[in-house]
Amino acid sequence: MKRTGYIGELNGTHLGQQVTLQGWAGRRRDLGGLIFIELRDRSGVVQVEVEPDSPAFADADTVRSEDVLEVQGLFRERPEGQRKGGLADYEVVASGVTVLSRAKTPPFELDKGGEVAEDIRLKYRYLDLRRPEMTRNLLLRSKAVAAVTAFLDRAGFVNVETPMLTKSTPEGARDFLVPSRLNPGEFYALPQSPQLFKQLLMIAGVDRYYQLARCFRDEDLRADRQPDFTQLDMEMSFVTQDDVLEVQEQLLAHVFREVLGEELPLPFPRLSYHEAMDRYGSDKPDLRFDHAFVDVTDLFAGGGFQAFASAGAVKVLAAPELTRKQIDELERAAKQNGAKGLAWLRREGEGFTGGISKFVTPEVAAALLERTGVAAGGTLLFAAGEWKAAVTALGAVRLALRDLFDLAAGGPKFHVSWVVDFPQLEWDDQTGRWTYMHHPFTAPHPEDVALFGTERQGEIRAQAYDLVLNGYEVGGGSIRIHDPAVQAQMFAAIGFSEEQAREQFGFFMDALGYGTPPHGGIAWGFDRLVMVMAGASSIREVIAFPKNNRGADLMAQAPAPVSPAQLAEVGVQVVAGEE
Repeated sequence: MKRTGYIGELNGTHLGQQVTLQGWAGRRRDLGGLIFIELRDRSGVVQVEVEPDSPAFADADTVRSEDVLEVQGLFRERPEGQRKGGLADYEVVASGVTVLSRAKTPPFELDKGGEVAEDIRLKYRYLDLRRPEMTRNLLLRSKAVAAVTAFLDRAGFVNVETPMLTKSTPEGARDFLVPSRLNPGEFYALPQSPQLFKQLLMIAGVDRYYQLARCFRDEDLRADRQPDFTQLDMEMSFVTQDDVLEVQEQLLAHVFREVLGEELPLPFPRLSYHEAMDRYGSDKPDLRFDHAFVDVTDLFAGGGFQAFASAGAVKVLAAPELTRKQIDELERAAKQNGAKGLAWLRREGEGFTGGISKFVTPEVAAALLERTGVAAGGTLLFAAGEWKAAVTALGAVRLALRDLFDLAAGGPKFHVSWVVDFPQLEWDDQTGRWTYMHHPFTAPHPEDVALFGTERQGEIRAQAYDLVLNGYEVGGGSIRIHDPAVQAQMFAAIGFSEEQAREQFGFFMDALGYGTPPHGGIAWGFDRLVMVMAGASSIREVIAFPKNNRGADLMAQAPAPVSPAQLAEVGVQVVAGEE
């Protein structure tokens, strides 16, 4: 029989009707001659009751967990004392139960999937995805895709697919290389992003482009990274930075409204890179809670505490009352982020005790109280040293403090902000030269172009912007360089000779000379965005078939060796690596 619909679509309008449902068996209980089966599909779960005199009883008695069933029966309300709202108010009294497919005993109980080791869940991902919370994540992701597509289509964006096999270019991470059988000794690279192609589309006159692009980066993995991931890629011609940001704000607000029913306040606040780092120690600050740093460099300059007296920066963070054990935990976070330690003070009355209190004069204590407003019994946490190192270490302490006291719970559920005016260049101690902070196609502020090639080129500000949601960078973009002369200056600033620039990007440099409009764009880390929207702890929870934290697909058993014949065909010889 044709099924009535998805289980989750059943409601009071179906009362008293005969329904046909199909799905998977969850728990089965035998109570006093009655059999109860939880029937589940992607939309929900309903209780099926099979009475002893029902023609379905014999078949229902054979049902085991995860069998695929078809159930016919009467849809009715459950007894009043058993109603819990929604589908739990109803049940199906079965007149027929057909087992469409038998299931082996699952390797783990699906209703306890959250307690199961992740490697087991990934090995049997097709079972893990049956869990309601995983199904909800996939449905949320699908709704987000639909919302994005509808908005961008109405806004005049054109969906264009860019190549998956392209040339290896330096973009900040290692490429995945693909040997070419027809060109022995040569390789394609899987794209780290469609950056050059979307800029070429602007040169081609497409004007507004988007794509849900698959990207590949051979880098170390974290909870919010995968070797292959999805990027919402967009580019616009004849725009300024404000134009791009306005469209992005409207798009993100639309997605949250359509998918979650949440209204995001517009416009999003903007912080400069320097302000974000100086106040929060991060270029992606979590602003659901405050706890901004206070600069106290002047209070300790030339004082008796040598570690602070000559430091380039001394920053302090006001915290609640902390135990010694909690201070030790926070100090570990500071040390893991480059600090030698974590100085502290505890407020007692109008002064301070513990930690570095012996170095604090009454005058400094009074100034600390006034500037920080630390509560009685509260703790002040300090980082000192070179500015970036100090704020970065204290930024890690701020996040550890958030997790320790669940500080974000008191703020908005979602907080979105922009971080703008990143440095165009940053110094790389390993190579001993300047490199790009975002990528080499980011445009500098026009008034800073003259600083290229001078001792002050580290001061050049980029027309770059990051979209930050709850402390995660969920998008990043920039206005692009459209002047070939400025692009040549940028390549020179990062140490490319003219020959190297042409070898890597000759086709793109040629294209810039054929009439390039001012343009800019952005890419959203789509997996990361959906992770935050779903309230998940890892992007693996919102990707259907992810890799584990070692980059392995435990279900398909990839990566895996290939035959000598396949290697010979593409002219590749495997050399065993050292232990």
